Amino acid sequence: MQCCCGEEKKLEDRFSDNDVDLKPLQTVLDKYKNESGSMITILQQTQEIYGYLPKKALLHIAEETGVKPAKVLGAATFYTQFRFKPIGKYLVMLCQGTACHVNGSEKIEEAICDELKIKDGETTPDNLFTLENVACLGCCSLAPVMMINGEAYGKLTPQSARKVLREIYKKETNS
Repeated sequence: MQCCCGEEKKLEDRFSDNDVDLKPLQTVLDKYKNESGSMITILQQTQEIYGYLPKKALLHIAEETGVKPAKVLGAATFYTQFRFKPIGKYLVMLCQGTACHVNGSEKIEEAICDELKIKDGETTPDNLFTLENVACLGCCSLAPVMMINGEAYGKLTPQSARKVLREIYKKETNS
């Protein structure tokens, strides 16, 4: 499979194979497994439980709902809202929409990547930050903007983006 950046990626490479406890998922499955058209809801609630969609959970969903694993994986991989690897404590969503792009989101991304030593879609080794470029955050008047765990930071410069990240890091590490 070829991804948008031209790299070859196997489907398996997209998933984290962490061992997960399936017990918390059972409540969701008991509620929705016999409801037609509930796959997206099941996937959303699974991601709420684990923070991502573990491969083991996806296969369990297929088994419990009677839906073929390929269909479950197809639904999960079709929608960009779903993640297949754990994310950091702080999810940094950087807007790449038109308003943000024309106002310098590329420079903001360079600063974030340099500060955190990660690329889009990656998580820092300490599991503190995950960077995710998004199409639009709906905060165009604040462009360029990033959102960290639901809090918007707008009118960013490379320096102000670094400052926000450093303050969070300082708070987390008390250093």
